[in-house]
Amino acid sequence: MAERSGGLAGDPFDGRRPTSHERMTGRPWDASYHDGPAPWDIGRPQPAVVRLASEGGFAGAVLDAGCGTGENALHVASLGLPVLGVDVAGTALATAREKARERGIAAEFATADAFRLGLLGRRFDTVLDCGLFHTCDGDERQEYAASLASATEPGATLYVLCFSDDGPDAGPHPVGRDDLRAAFTPDRGWNVAAVVPDRVQTRFHDDAGAPAWLATIRRVQGSGPE
Repeated sequence: MAERSGGLAGDPFDGRRPTSHERMTGRPWDASYHDGPAPWDIGRPQPAVVRLASEGGFAGAVLDAGCGTGENALHVASLGLPVLGVDVAGTALATAREKARERGIAAEFATADAFRLGLLGRRFDTVLDCGLFHTCDGDERQEYAASLASATEPGATLYVLCFSDDGPDAGPHPVGRDDLRAAFTPDRGWNVAAVVPDRVQTRFHDDAGAPAWLATIRRVQGSGPE
């Protein structure tokens, strides 16, 4: 992977390399939460996540990668599952923790780099990525897939909800089915079981939301990190 060298002013995660999205905008992720809700912070869990949960899609220890202010993580945790939400945006994490306290929900939230999830020292049975994958460039996607493999049990399920390149009014980082399949390969410890059309809600789309893919991806024994 190309080195993401240097830092960004105001980034509280000391030593973290800025992502392609941060380099493009010139702002750390945390800045997105400084002037009111971020564009992706809709104040409730994504409908696709609520549906997955109602269908029993989450089991065991759950990781929400890029949890933001925690609405998806809190919804899953309210079902009685142990959930850890991670992000690099301290402002978002503080909001998530306050929501958990106010609602009496036992969810954990921690600062973590999505490209170094092995440093958590924990393994998860289910992972949710709602809106993180589509902010990664091509090289970052490969590193991210390996990072996720380092923090998941063989047989774990990963759900990726991301902007789709199929349809009008796409989000700012649309990706294709082939992009998902190219990132989550057996040599990185993954098998893509399904990629189906869905919708993702944002603050800048109407009630129908934006076209999205919902990918179901399985962690397998392979040459990726075990």
